Amino acid sequence: MELQAPSHWRAIDFISDLHLQATELKTLQAWQHYLQSTTADAVFILGDLFEVWVGDDAIDAPSSFERLCTQTLRKASGRLALYILHGNRDFLMGQALMQAAGATLIADPTVLHFADQRYLLTHGDALCLEDTAYLAFREQVRSAAWQIAFLEKPLSERQALARQMRSQSELRKRSGVEYADVDAGAADRLLLDSGAETMIHGHTHKPNHHALGGTRSRWVLSDWDLDHPPARADVLRIAQGQPQPYRLDPVTLGPKTPG
Repeated sequence: MELQAPSHWRAIDFISDLHLQATELKTLQAWQHYLQSTTADAVFILGDLFEVWVGDDAIDAPSSFERLCTQTLRKASGRLALYILHGNRDFLMGQALMQAAGATLIADPTVLHFADQRYLLTHGDALCLEDTAYLAFREQVRSAAWQIAFLEKPLSERQALARQMRSQSELRKRSGVEYADVDAGAADRLLLDSGAETMIHGHTHKPNHHALGGTRSRWVLSDWDLDHPPARADVLRIAQGQPQPYRLDPVTLGPKTPG
């Protein structure tokens, strides 16, 4: 997929891996404040906006957490462009959610044309080649047959299954297991194939800027977590042709000095 930025855009923000959930209200409030106050013309959310998404019908309940988040997106979309990409936790987000939120769902990967440059946008999980168990799971749950069967289950059953999956994930994190990183060779090949110089992705929770072959490079986005130390909520902004990360202050929720 290729996306041409409108000529009037001057600044674009990229965020990912907020893992929003009802039990972590500080992170939710930081995200809400950010969307209300950012001066960017567009915000791209590159996966895992939610800790889990079990289907767009979750927004139908008047007092649900999912409905609250959708209303937050809708309010923001009234003043800026919103683009969302699937992550490994919220790959069941669909067009009903996008329509309600006023957002656009983009493919993984997408090449963004902005200010005479090409940026390749991806969540990043498909590039973690050493995590073969996860890639096999990813292939299964991204299939149309699996998704149709899952979404046919009652909402309460899907939510219970999601809680089980989160518990298993937490146990794995506490065990100290080392997660696979993005394969640099695979990232470089994807950039070459797309004709882009810069990749932007999330997933690994290891914010950094990595040089690849030639002038190619990849920016890794931060995860967000204001509910547990160390507090973190980073944004990557592209303005005047230059990517520049900045961090939201955990107290004021305003931007700290870029860097």
